[in-house]
Amino acid sequence: MGYVSAVPVPQPVPQPATNASTTNASTSDASAAVATSSRRSLAAALLLGAVGATVVLLASGQVWAEGTAAVAGGTLPLDAKGGDVTGVPTALAIVGLAALVAVFAVRSAGRFLVAALLTLSGAGAAIAAYLGASDSAALNAEAAKATGDTAATVDALTHTAWPYATVAGSLLILLAGLLALRYGRSWPAMSGRYERDGTPRPRKAPVVDPERPEDLWKALDRGEDPTREA
Repeated sequence: MGYVSAVPVPQPVPQPATNASTTNASTSDASAAVATSSRRSLAAALLLGAVGATVVLLASGQVWAEGTAAVAGGTLPLDAKGGDVTGVPTALAIVGLAALVAVFAVRSAGRFLVAALLTLSGAGAAIAAYLGASDSAALNAEAAKATGDTAATVDALTHTAWPYATVAGSLLILLAGLLALRYGRSWPAMSGRYERDGTPRPRKAPVVDPERPEDLWKALDRGEDPTREA
């Protein structure tokens, strides 16, 4: 009796599962991370810019320097507000606010330029406020006006903390500009539905009055059937 040897049948080697789902998940996670980063940077820039401009505008209206001027029979107290010392921080804060809003109305290169303007506004306001913190020209002018002596100067000159509050607000505007420069290209722009794209708008067919012969002839000239009901 013969023996039949059993030949082992090769079994298919299991293939590793495709990583398409893993790739899609990774791409989705990356997109979600980018969107989250964009939203956070946008919110931070808006908050920093708005708060910074508000601080600059409020602080510039406060007293920055105080002193006295010698007059006949005594001394006259004098003070100078931020706007008397320098109007640059106030003007640049307004420019910064306008630039912060304009960031959403422009795209690509225009957005970069507006973001740069926002950054420069914050930097310029901070420098002007810092230099004004030790300025005495405004009080000297007040002393000359009060005494009638053009050579008069202020005595007992002191400075308040408001100039430095203006510097802090200006730095917030600067940070908002830096965020716009770094992340502005991923921020949303003004909705296109408010912009005209030049697409011809559909024209409504004129109403034909069968009681007016001139309307019937005009309809026939346009190739329309005036007897057809709309």
